[in-house]
Amino acid sequence: MQTFQLPAFLVCLGALGFAPQDTADAPSVAKMPPVVVETVPRAGAVDVDPDLDEIRVTFSKEMTDQSWSWSTAWKDSGAEMLASPRYSKDKRTCIARVKLEPGKTYGYWLNSQNFGNFKDADGRSAVPYLLVFETKAKKKR
Repeated sequence: MQTFQLPAFLVCLGALGFAPQDTADAPSVAKMPPVVVETVPRAGAVDVDPDLDEIRVTFSKEMTDQSWSWSTAWKDSGAEMLASPRYSKDKRTCIARVKLEPGKTYGYWLNSQNFGNFKDADGRSAVPYLLVFETKAKKKR
């Protein structure tokens, strides 16, 4: 009788819980919470035009309409909201109309430990995401 040994990395993967599973229990994107995949302005940007009048946050899945958590990251870190946020037709992009000021740092938690209202169509809260950006200072004449 011939014996067969599994390669060491497969044995290690099994020990770490990565062994093949029943497909009903297998992880999938559909079973995971939504995540932020893009923001406008880009997180970490330091040259945002203060005339930008919308902040856009795109998620990995379709989201529940009329449900969001735009929480300020620190005191006075949010822009003036000009209208209630809304989702675009794709149901993945939340749009907030805002008035930005030049030379200011903005910060939002999109969901947080305390608020989790960004939810997918199945009611799963999105993974919290910190969006921070800075606007350009006014040009001196």
